[in-house]
Amino acid sequence: LILRCKEGVNTKMSETSMDEIRKSLKKELDKSRYEHTMGVMYTAAALAMAHGVDQKKAMLAGLLHDCAKCIPNEEKMELCKKYHIELTQAEIDNPALIHAKLGAFLARKKYHVTDEEVLHAILVHTTGEPGMNLLDKIIYIADYIEPGRDKAKNLPVVRPLCFRDLDAALLKILSDTLDYLKSTGKEIDPLTEQTCQYYKAKAEEK
Repeated sequence: LILRCKEGVNTKMSETSMDEIRKSLKKELDKSRYEHTMGVMYTAAALAMAHGVDQKKAMLAGLLHDCAKCIPNEEKMELCKKYHIELTQAEIDNPALIHAKLGAFLARKKYHVTDEEVLHAILVHTTGEPGMNLLDKIIYIADYIEPGRDKAKNLPVVRPLCFRDLDAALLKILSDTLDYLKSTGKEIDPLTEQTCQYYKAKAEEK
C-alpha cells in the first residue's frame, strides 16, 4: 500500500542491474554510508547462505536498504507528501526513521525493483515488525552487525549467534537497541517495542 504512489509505478520495467545501482548509490550516498551499504550487502549474502535464503535477494535488499538515508530530512518529508506515503507519528517526530519507508518506495520507483520480499525487507529494516520473514531478519541483522559497525556493546556475542539462530540474535539486538534508546532519551518507535515483545514471547514459548 505505502510502496505505490498514486501516480503509478511501471512494474513492467526491467529491474536495474546491481552494478548500475552501486554506481548510482556511490554518487548519492556519502563515503561512510556507501561503505556501510557495501558491508550490509555482503553480510546479508553471508547470512543468506547460512540460512538457505536467496543470496541475490539478500544482496539487492542490502544494497538498497539505505538508498534514502542521505536525503535531507525536510526533503524526505516533502517526498512522502508528494507521493502520498503515510507516516506514523513516530516518523514525523523523528524523520531519521523515514528513510526505510521512503527507501522501499524509491527502490520500486527509481530502481524498478518489483520483488515484494526485497521491498518489505527494506521497509522494516529500521524498526523491525512482529512476524518478520527470513529475508526481513537478515537485512535487519546485517545492518546491525556488518564489519564497519563497532559501537554496540554486544557485537562479539551477536555476530556468531546470528549464524546459528536468527531469532535469538534478533531478540538480542532489539533488546540492546531499546536499552540504548532509553538510556540516551532518544525517540523510540512503538513498532520496535512491539517487535521486541513479539520475539521475547516467541523465545519464552520455546
